[in-house]
Amino acid sequence: MNLKKISTVGYSLLFVGLLVAPMLGAYPVFVMKLLCFALFASAFNLLLGYTGMLSFGHAAFLGGAAYVAGQSIKVWGLTPELGLLLGTLSGAVLGLIMGFFAIRRQGIYSTMITLALAQMLFFVCLQMPFTGGEDGLQGVPRGKLFGLVDLQSDLVMYYVVLVIVVAAFLLIVRTINSPYGQVLKAIKENEARATSLGYDTNRFKLLAFVLSAALAGLAGSLKTLVLGFATLSDVHWTASGHVVLMTLVGGLGTLSGPLAGAAVVVLLENKIGEFGHLLASLTQIDWFNTLGESVTIVTGLIFVVCVLAFRRGIMGELIAWLTGLRGGGKKT
Repeated sequence: MNLKKISTVGYSLLFVGLLVAPMLGAYPVFVMKLLCFALFASAFNLLLGYTGMLSFGHAAFLGGAAYVAGQSIKVWGLTPELGLLLGTLSGAVLGLIMGFFAIRRQGIYSTMITLALAQMLFFVCLQMPFTGGEDGLQGVPRGKLFGLVDLQSDLVMYYVVLVIVVAAFLLIVRTINSPYGQVLKAIKENEARATSLGYDTNRFKLLAFVLSAALAGLAGSLKTLVLGFATLSDVHWTASGHVVLMTLVGGLGTLSGPLAGAAVVVLLENKIGEFGHLLASLTQIDWFNTLGESVTIVTGLIFVVCVLAFRRGIMGELIAWLTGLRGGGKKT
């Protein structure tokens, strides 16, 4: 069985597992949160993993869209689908503005531009009255999708989120495998050569920036609709750090890497306290009971281990092992 068939089987099993997850006892809201972050990481990977541009301001798209979607649904009384659409469009607009400045520099200078602009948006969200400041935007109703589907049920909301995330992921797959995606890979490998071949690299990079920002905005809008609130943590620079961590741990430049990375990071953040209590009961070491208070230490340790031992990330190493070639084969 070749790598393409293995990946097809893997994605099929993952999809089936997500379909039956609520029936197997999984908490729908938790899985929906995981799906939102998986989409966020996949959007970021489209920019860094396939275009070679490191953005340290992706929290601006996640959080900015979250506030726009929440405000439009709660205050303006728009339906959920319109709120999601406005949130996605706001992410695209922010991406257009940020990308316009970022693509004119390279390397660390481009990265610092994205960080600076994202921090500007953070302080705007902190000061503007409609965002709720440090309290955040609370009480966002789910409403009815297209006026027909009641999203108050967690189970109904779960399958709506699953369909949207799968559709967005398929869009990313189609983009990467299209002629446009091949140009993005060429820009990442050797931008000067792509320019010499006649490609307007700035135009291609700006479009990638906007598409990545729009998908990140969709993830933020979905997160607000699921949880019913948007907070400053969504737009803080630490959210940008989290998505970098998810992508690198899962496997940069692979389609499945961000999914695995998001699962690892989100599970660590939410379940590490329970794991610590289990270890404490098994080993009789009280220190493990405080493990839940040291999430950043544990995630940092996981990141260091992955960088030292799994340079390609979890899925990157798995793909290399399956192909039998270190770095060979088609990434999936």
